[in-house]
Amino acid sequence: MKAPRIGQRKKTMRLTKTSMLSGTTATREIDLTEEELDAYHASGRPIQQMFPRLPPEDREFVMTGITPEEWHRFCPNSESDPDESS
Repeated sequence: MKAPRIGQRKKTMRLTKTSMLSGTTATREIDLTEEELDAYHASGRPIQQMFPRLPPEDREFVMTGITPEEWHRFCPNSESDPDESS
């Protein structure tokens, strides 16, 4: 995917997921298109390979529905990025 030109709007989507930790439903604005998300689900490839441009908290949300706030609430002593273990 090409980097956006200056002044060009990035393509993002509002993604709604249910957290695997709490069952809470949340929506986040993620720098993905629907086509990219479909390709990820069909590929079976690790999310880090498919979307290296995404911050770890966005990749975690795409995979599990866990928000950064939830991650820190349920794993307060965690110093690693949420998707390092994926």
